[in-house]
Formats: sequence, structure tokens, C-alpha cells
Amino acid sequence: MELLIFLGVVVALVIFVFTIYNGLVLARNQYKNAFAQIDVQLTRRHDLIPNLVETAKGYMAHERETLEAVVQARNAAVSGLKAAAADPGSPDAMQQLGGAENQLTQTLGRLFALSESYPDLKANQNMMQLSEELASTENRVAFARQAYNDAVMAYNNKREVVPNNLIAGMFNFGPAQLLEIEDKSMREAPKVSFG
Repeated sequence: MELLIFLGVVVALVIFVFTIYNGLVLARNQYKNAFAQIDVQLTRRHDLIPNLVETAKGYMAHERETLEAVVQARNAAVSGLKAAAADPGSPDAMQQLGGAENQLTQTLGRLFALSESYPDLKANQNMMQLSEELASTENRVAFARQAYNDAVMAYNNKREVVPNNLIAGMFNFGPAQLLEIEDKSMREAPKVSFG
């Protein structure tokens, strides 16, 4: 009888460990899938930028420095995306990607600010269409990033609570890193003027 009770406890413990382990694997796969959606949207963003630059080149030939900065920032962002895609959730990869995307956003902002000085470029149908697609893609990136960060938070919560943290430690389930792309314009207070 004691042997049956002992075996019952062992079987219950094994099932308990398997359940926690499988939950951690599912949570990890969810954040990796969420990152794959970011990968799709950032790749789309990166693919649009060369077309935008080529369209602007014809109008802003003497603004070469800004155009080159956009191309360099795009290339750095593509490298950051490749590093992050190789190891989604890695703190170093996420910081590199976030920094590269911040730089790209800033240089694109300079390009759009500069394009305001060129009425022909501003009215160019191709430039307008590319700008609209890029704005739409930015929204998709924001939604995908939010989904990824939610999945990372759920995974990190799942691996840090007791008794999951014991199983996570035994099977090397490390923490995942949020993807933070800071848009400084979102932090600025809006300016209101009544005339």
C-alpha cells in the first residue's frame, strides 16, 4: 500500500513538472511567433525605404547627406533585425534592434521634414504613396511590437512565479527581453495654440 502511495505521488509530481515545462515551452513559442510578426512588418518597412530614397533623390540631389544617413540607418536596422530574428528575446539583440530602429525613425523624420521644403517632391504621387505605405507600416509595427511585448511579459511572468521558477531554472528557461523602440515625439507634450 505504501508503495502505491509513493508511486502515486511520484506520478503526480512528474505530471506536475511536465505541465509546467509544457506551459513554459508554449509561452516561449508564443513570444517567438509574436517576434516573427515584427520581423514581417520591419522587413516591409525596410523594403519601402530604398524606394522612398530613390524617389527623393531626383528632387533633392544636393541633400545627399540626409539621403545617405537614411540608407545607413536602414542598413543598421536590417542588421539589427537579423540579429534579433536569430535569437528573439535576447536582451542584447533586442537592444541592438531597438537602437537601430530608433535611429532609422529619426533619420526618416529628418527626410520627411526636409521633403516639406520641396513642393514638387511633396506633391509627387509616388512619394505620397510611399509615405502613406510607410505610415501604415509604422502602425503595423507598433501593433506587432505590442503583441510581442505582451507575449514576452506573459512568458516572463510564467517563468518567474513559484513553482514555475524552479522548473524554469532546471531547464534553462531564461528571461526574454521586451522590444522598446522609443519615439521621442510620443513623449513630447502637444503644443496648443489659440491664435
